[in-house]
Amino acid sequence: MLKVARAATPTHGHLRSRLIFLLVATVALDAVASVLIFMFERHAAGTAITTFGDSVFWTSTQLLTVSSQLPNPISTPARVLDVFLQAYAISAVAILAGSFGAFFHRRGMERDPPRYLRGAQDTE
Repeated sequence: MLKVARAATPTHGHLRSRLIFLLVATVALDAVASVLIFMFERHAAGTAITTFGDSVFWTSTQLLTVSSQLPNPISTPARVLDVFLQAYAISAVAILAGSFGAFFHRRGMERDPPRYLRGAQDTE
Protein backbone atom coordinates (compact mmCIF):
# COMPACT_ATOMS: atom_id res chain seq x y z
CA MET A 1 0.00 0.00 0.00
CA LEU A 2 2.90 2.32 0.70
CA LYS A 3 4.15 1.94 -2.89
CA VAL A 4 0.77 3.09 -4.18
CA ALA A 5 0.81 6.13 -1.89
CA ARG A 6 4.30 7.02 -3.16
CA ALA A 7 3.35 6.19 -6.78
CA ALA A 8 6.25 3.73 -6.84
CA THR A 9 4.52 0.74 -8.44
CA PRO A 10 5.57 -0.45 -11.92
CA THR A 11 2.21 0.78 -13.23
CA HIS A 12 2.87 4.27 -11.90
CA GLY A 13 6.37 4.20 -13.38
CA HIS A 14 5.00 3.19 -16.77
CA LEU A 15 2.49 6.07 -16.74
CA ARG A 16 5.16 8.49 -15.57
CA SER A 17 7.53 7.48 -18.37
CA ARG A 18 4.80 7.90 -20.99
CA LEU A 19 3.83 11.33 -19.68
CA ILE A 20 7.43 12.53 -19.50
CA PHE A 21 8.12 11.31 -23.05
CA LEU A 22 4.98 13.06 -24.34
CA LEU A 23 5.91 16.29 -22.55
CA VAL A 24 9.51 16.28 -23.82
CA ALA A 25 8.43 15.44 -27.38
CA THR A 26 5.83 18.21 -27.34
CA VAL A 27 8.23 20.85 -25.99
CA ALA A 28 10.88 19.84 -28.56
CA LEU A 29 8.33 19.96 -31.37
CA ASP A 30 7.14 23.36 -30.14
CA ALA A 31 10.68 24.74 -30.25
CA VAL A 32 11.52 23.33 -33.68
CA ALA A 33 8.17 24.31 -35.19
CA SER A 34 8.46 27.84 -33.77
CA VAL A 35 11.79 28.32 -35.54
CA LEU A 36 10.44 26.85 -38.79
CA ILE A 37 7.26 28.94 -38.74
CA PHE A 38 9.33 32.06 -38.10
CA MET A 39 11.64 31.21 -41.02
CA PHE A 40 8.72 30.45 -43.36
CA GLU A 41 6.50 33.38 -42.42
CA ARG A 42 8.67 36.33 -41.45
CA HIS A 43 8.95 37.68 -45.01
CA ALA A 44 5.61 36.44 -46.38
CA ALA A 45 3.38 39.24 -47.62
CA GLY A 46 0.29 39.72 -45.46
CA THR A 47 1.33 37.45 -42.61
CA ALA A 48 0.66 38.27 -38.97
CA ILE A 49 3.60 36.15 -37.78
CA THR A 50 6.46 38.63 -38.10
CA THR A 51 8.52 38.09 -34.94
CA PHE A 52 9.92 35.03 -33.21
CA GLY A 53 7.62 35.75 -30.26
CA ASP A 54 4.63 35.62 -32.63
CA SER A 55 5.79 32.25 -33.96
CA VAL A 56 6.27 30.80 -30.46
CA PHE A 57 2.84 32.05 -29.40
CA TRP A 58 1.14 30.79 -32.55
CA THR A 59 2.84 27.37 -32.47
CA SER A 60 2.15 26.86 -28.76
CA THR A 61 -1.52 27.69 -29.13
CA GLN A 62 -1.80 25.33 -32.12
CA LEU A 63 -0.26 22.52 -30.06
CA LEU A 64 -2.67 23.26 -27.22
CA THR A 65 -5.51 22.91 -29.78
CA VAL A 66 -6.94 26.27 -28.76
CA SER A 67 -5.64 28.29 -31.75
CA SER A 68 -4.83 31.95 -31.43
CA GLN A 69 -6.10 35.30 -32.64
CA LEU A 70 -3.31 35.34 -35.21
CA PRO A 71 -4.43 34.30 -38.68
CA ASN A 72 -3.20 31.02 -40.11
CA PRO A 73 0.08 31.04 -42.03
CA ILE A 74 0.31 32.35 -45.59
CA SER A 75 3.22 30.38 -47.06
CA THR A 76 2.76 26.83 -48.33
CA PRO A 77 5.49 25.23 -46.16
CA ALA A 78 4.03 26.88 -43.06
CA ARG A 79 0.55 25.62 -43.96
CA VAL A 80 1.88 22.08 -44.32
CA LEU A 81 3.57 22.43 -40.92
CA ASP A 82 0.29 23.73 -39.50
CA VAL A 83 -1.54 20.59 -40.64
CA PHE A 84 1.20 18.45 -39.07
CA LEU A 85 0.96 20.41 -35.79
CA GLN A 86 -2.81 19.93 -35.67
CA ALA A 87 -2.47 16.21 -36.33
CA TYR A 88 0.18 15.94 -33.61
CA ALA A 89 -1.97 17.86 -31.13
CA ILE A 90 -4.94 15.57 -31.69
CA SER A 91 -2.67 12.52 -31.44
CA ALA A 92 -1.11 13.81 -28.22
CA VAL A 93 -4.53 14.18 -26.62
CA ALA A 94 -5.44 10.65 -27.72
CA ILE A 95 -2.12 9.29 -26.38
CA LEU A 96 -2.73 11.07 -23.09
CA ALA A 97 -6.24 9.62 -22.78
CA GLY A 98 -5.01 6.16 -23.74
CA SER A 99 -2.17 6.32 -21.24
CA PHE A 100 -4.53 7.10 -18.40
CA GLY A 101 -6.95 4.42 -19.58
CA ALA A 102 -4.14 1.85 -19.61
CA PHE A 103 -3.01 3.04 -16.18
CA PHE A 104 -6.44 2.57 -14.62
CA HIS A 105 -6.85 -0.81 -16.31
CA ARG A 106 -3.49 -2.01 -14.97
CA ARG A 107 -4.27 -0.69 -11.49
CA GLY A 108 -7.54 -2.62 -11.56
CA MET A 109 -5.67 -5.77 -12.63
CA GLU A 110 -3.20 -5.29 -9.75
CA ARG A 111 -5.97 -4.90 -7.19
CA ASP A 112 -8.25 -7.66 -8.45
CA PRO A 113 -6.79 -10.03 -11.05
CA PRO A 114 -9.37 -11.71 -13.29
CA ARG A 115 -10.64 -15.12 -12.24
CA TYR A 116 -8.80 -16.98 -14.97
CA LEU A 117 -5.51 -15.60 -13.66
CA ARG A 118 -6.43 -16.49 -10.08
CA GLY A 119 -7.29 -20.02 -11.19
CA ALA A 120 -3.94 -20.42 -12.94
CA GLN A 121 -2.09 -19.21 -9.85
CA ASP A 122 -3.97 -21.63 -7.59
CA THR A 123 -2.87 -24.65 -9.64
CA GLU A 124 0.83 -23.77 -9.57
